[in-house]
Order: sequence, then C-alpha cells, then structure tokens
Amino acid sequence: MKTLTRTATAALALVTATAACTATQPGGTAPARQRLGAVRLVAYNGCDDMLAGLREHAARNVGPWGFGGPMLMARRDTAAAVPEAKSTITLEHSTTNTHEAGVDEPDLVKTDGARVVTVTGGVLRVIDAATRKVTATLKLTGGDEPGFVPADLLMSGDRALVLLRGGDIMFKSIRPMSSDTRYVLVDLAGEPKVLSTIRPRGRYVDARMVGSVVRLVTRSEPDIQLPQPKDDATDKDRRRLNQEAVRRAPIEAWLPKVEITDASGAKREQSVPCERVSHPADYTGASLLAVHTIDLAQGVTDAGTDPIALAADGDIVYGTGQSLYVASNPRWWPVDPAVMEDAAPVPDPPSGTAQAPADEPTPTEPTPTASTPTEPTPTEPTVTGTPAPARTPVVPPEETEVHRFDIGRPGAPVYASSGKVPGRLLNQYSLSEYDGHLRVATTVTSGDGESSVSGVHVLRTSDMAETGRVGGLGKDERIYSVRFIGAVGYCVTFKQVDPLYTLDLRDPAAPKLTGELKITGYSAYLHPAGDGRLIGIGQEASDKGRTLGTQVSLFDVGDPAAPRRLSQLFQKDSGSEAEWDPHAFLYWPKTGMAVLPLNTYGQDAERNGAVVLRITDSAITRVGMIEHPRKRQSDIVYQPGIQRSMVIGDAIWTLSDTGVQVNDAASLARRSWIPFG
Repeated sequence: MKTLTRTATAALALVTATAACTATQPGGTAPARQRLGAVRLVAYNGCDDMLAGLREHAARNVGPWGFGGPMLMARRDTAAAVPEAKSTITLEHSTTNTHEAGVDEPDLVKTDGARVVTVTGGVLRVIDAATRKVTATLKLTGGDEPGFVPADLLMSGDRALVLLRGGDIMFKSIRPMSSDTRYVLVDLAGEPKVLSTIRPRGRYVDARMVGSVVRLVTRSEPDIQLPQPKDDATDKDRRRLNQEAVRRAPIEAWLPKVEITDASGAKREQSVPCERVSHPADYTGASLLAVHTIDLAQGVTDAGTDPIALAADGDIVYGTGQSLYVASNPRWWPVDPAVMEDAAPVPDPPSGTAQAPADEPTPTEPTPTASTPTEPTPTEPTVTGTPAPARTPVVPPEETEVHRFDIGRPGAPVYASSGKVPGRLLNQYSLSEYDGHLRVATTVTSGDGESSVSGVHVLRTSDMAETGRVGGLGKDERIYSVRFIGAVGYCVTFKQVDPLYTLDLRDPAAPKLTGELKITGYSAYLHPAGDGRLIGIGQEASDKGRTLGTQVSLFDVGDPAAPRRLSQLFQKDSGSEAEWDPHAFLYWPKTGMAVLPLNTYGQDAERNGAVVLRITDSAITRVGMIEHPRKRQSDIVYQPGIQRSMVIGDAIWTLSDTGVQVNDAASLARRSWIPFG
C-alpha cells in the first residue's frame, strides 16, 4: 500500500508563491520563478492499487458525519406537441456568449438561424424562426417527476444534447450523494425523438463542445453506506466507525459508472477501467471526476462515452480548441479538531447561484473561510504507525489545482499536465490559454477573512511549470471579474472602490501591471467591445462599498497605462443575471446593440425585463426595455424575468420561463409572443 504525503519541497514552493503575490508593482522587481507543487497525475497500476489508495485517502478524510455537509438542489415543467410547417430559411443570428471562440458552452437556448431550440419545464421545444411558431415538442421528464428540472443544451446540426440536472438531494450526511443527472441525445430532424439517454453516477459539473464533439465532466462520491452509530456516540467514535466502513468498501464503490439506454429501451452499463483512472500525489479519495466524450454527429457508439477519470475534486471547467482544463478550488476544511489534526479535507460544497448582496457584494465563487495568505504551514497526514501526539490544528494552505487534458485528437481526452497555484479562482474566466501558456488569476484570503491579495500566475502548458507572475492586485480586496484578451489581461477587485487593473502579458516570464483605474462600484463581468474598448457589467456602490444598483460601463483601454471610463449607465435598485452568468449578456457588434436582463425593485414597484442599450465608441445609450406579458398563477399576477436574448435577422428574441417573445430590433415593437402553455 502506498503512503502519499505532501513534500517539504511543495510546501516551500507554496510559501514562496504566496508571498510573491504582493511583490510585483509597476516598475518593481519580478519575483523568482519556480514550479508550484508536485501534482503530476499518475495512473493506477490496476484495481488493487486503486482500491488501496482510495480506501486509505478516503478513510483519512471521512469525518463523523461523512464526506460532506448539507446541499440543496433545485428542480425545474409540459405541453403537447404542436405540429407546424417548418422553414429552411437560415437568418443571420447571434450565438451563446462563450469564453472562447469556437468552443460552445451549454445554455438554456440555442439557435442556428432557422430554428430556436430550448428546454423549459422538462419539455424540449423547437420554434421555427421564420414563422415564429412552435413546430414540435418533446417531453423529457417522467410523469411523476416534478416539473422544475434544470436543463441546458448543446446543438450541432440536427442533434441536440440535453443536460438534465434533476436531483433528489435535499440533505446529505452519512448517506452517499445521489443525483439524477441525465444526458439525453435528441434527433431534431422531423419530429424530435430520443436517440439515447446517458445516466452517469454523480452530478454534472460542466461541458464544452468543439465541432460536434462534447466533453462532459461529472463528479461522483464513493457509494458507501456509512454505519448508523448510537445516539450517545462521540464524534471520535463516529469517525472511527466511518473509517472502518471505508476501509472495507469494494472498488465498485468508487469506480465511475454510466448507464446508457438506446432508442429501443435496451440498457447497458459502462464503468471506467481502473487503468484509465489517474490520481495526483495528494487527493481526498472523497470524489472522482469522470470525463465523457460524445460526438453528436455519430451518437453513442459501441465505445459508449469513452470515459476517463481522475481521483480529484473539481468545480471549474475551461476549454479551448485543443485543451480541456478542470480546476479544483481550495477545499472547505472541517471544523472537527480530530479531523483537523489529520489534515483531513472534505469536498467543496456545490456552488449556488450568487445573488447581488445588500451591503458588500459577493463574487460568484464562495469566499473561503480558512486559509493563510502569507506563511502557510502544511500538515503531514498520519497514514500508518503510532498516532501523532496531540497538537494545535493547522489549517492547510489555500491553493488551487489545475489539470490539463489534450482534446486535439479524436477519442477520449489524453492527460497532459497539472499545476498548482496559491489562492482561489473566481470562475472559468480566471483561466486563459494563450501562446503555449495558461494565465491563472487567483485571490488568497486570510483565515479570518480580513485580508486578501490577488495576482496572475503564468504557467507553461506543456508541464504547468510557472514562468512568471504578477501580484499585489487589490490588497485586502477580492477579484470580482477577470478577462484575458490576447496578450492583455484585465482584472477587477473590490471592497469599497473598484480598481480596474490592466496587465501586460506579452512576455510570459515577466508579466507586469501597467495601469489602474479606481472608481466606485465594480464590474462583475467584462466583455470585449472592439479595439481599445471594454464593457463592464456590475453594481454601482457608495464610497462605503454599499451596492446601489446595476451599472454598465464603457472603458477606454487603448492606452494600457491609463484606462478610463468613457460612459456609464446606472439603474438604481436593480440587479442583472448577467452579473454572475455571462450567457445572459448579448452584444451584437454589427449595430453596437447590447441586451441584458434587468430586475428592478424598491418603492416604485418591481419590474422584470431586458434593457436594450446602444454602445458606440464613446457612449452608452439606453434604447428601451423589453418585457414579457404578465402571468397569473393562482391568485398572484407576476412579471416573468427574461433570462436570455438573441438576434435573429432583424429581430430580438428573448426567453423567460413562460415563453419566447420577438421584438423588432430597431423600434423594439413586439412582433410575436410564443407562450409555453
């Protein structure tokens, strides 16, 4: 049985890297470079090797109440098919707002200019773009299944892959995580029909599509029934019993599995072979990531989903045309002293949807509650031998692992390299691959949450060795948005004011901070708007940091040393989904039109809709507001919030839970309302 420990070299590298976050200012001296941590993935030698490693690591990390804490998962409802004549006219159209060009991301709605496809309430609907009528529907949820089942989709040609994220998780303690994640492949030619249904064990993390090939990332916990202790059992007793159960668990408890049902209803099960499961030197054993591959053009073949897996945690997915990255943000560490003494981590809780706060805003990713930004001291886990003497619990350093897979060839991804950086990522926009390097923006926060510092690390993609870094961004602030555009980076930090930083990343060995703009409020999402222009969407704030309402800013970043704001639109007492979900933002460069959801509240009355803006080279102008018809539910009349916007031809299409509306792009006059029933 292998004994895996965190080496002193890795600890020293992390201390140096963390301290260097505050070192580089304009005109300052670049810090020394070194490789960050030994996190190379290693394939298991076979099932015996895999079982021994997983048992021991999971036993170290199981607590008195299992592997995780409480978790809430929402559910999303149906209509009869409406056969209509279909059009083959393809109109000029927008697509999903994605991070990287040519890499599609799952979303609530897709269009190819001839049709609009969406899944709402467990029903897939196909709408003809020319006639603006529903031509077909397909019910994807069971009769006894609640109507609210969250779903996204990807589309290529006449195939759609619907990602249903239904789940029956309301609380988990000693029971293993359960989920009803399903990937449904649908043929859209003629009347829609299900070609196959894939049910992975675990929950959906994210997916990316290049061409017609989709890579899906799922995360599963070991399927171990932990014992029910006596009511008077101590936490120490509970943990000991859980460890014994873990050490008796068979390999099947961990191996990622997938059930595939074809169009005839025949089912088959596929497991990841032990030889296709890799692991870093240090891992929890409490979760496995599986990467599935589906070519929508071919459907599910004899190879199934051709899965590979790694014994690691993961919550952020980023993809380019050649690489798929899975990042594992710092773990949420237990508060039980017995567990702390063994440095036993537990998996991250799932990220919920961030909401605009009343006082100090919170970025998309959860704020860490235990970390050390200056001089972290790792804790060596005790694996075998005499237990270590009692000691003061030491919180492990806050660090993020990033694993890169090569997806440039047909078939399953191939593991390429791994790296580790201090701190926590905000979201996928904290990662950017460019010219053979990966740029990673992180924030390191102290254990008491009172101090923090941010920086950008540049890693060579071939081996994830660090080539350079720039630190000292937003002292005692956190990153609220990041955008890398070519060799330039933009980073927004916030606590009371919003510094917009510009970064020169042309030399991977010597990245540098070139400019800074301090204004009130913050931008939660940054979007390129042509040469030397940047759009920021977020919240305006008082000089004390209290948020006041949605703001959209136009920045002139043509001179990296002197960024400035040219124009701002501010809506008091409001929020926008685009602040935390970039898919909700539409920018149409051809006309300079931008559309984003806007929900206003306060004394005047609530209004939900989408604001339409005109953005020129120097100004932002409000054109008007699009609103969907009010809907009565029981004794309540409400106005549905608009979630997505698209351009098709000369019209703006907007989507809500209750239907799709078509408005003239020039006058904003309503042309059609397509209710979902």
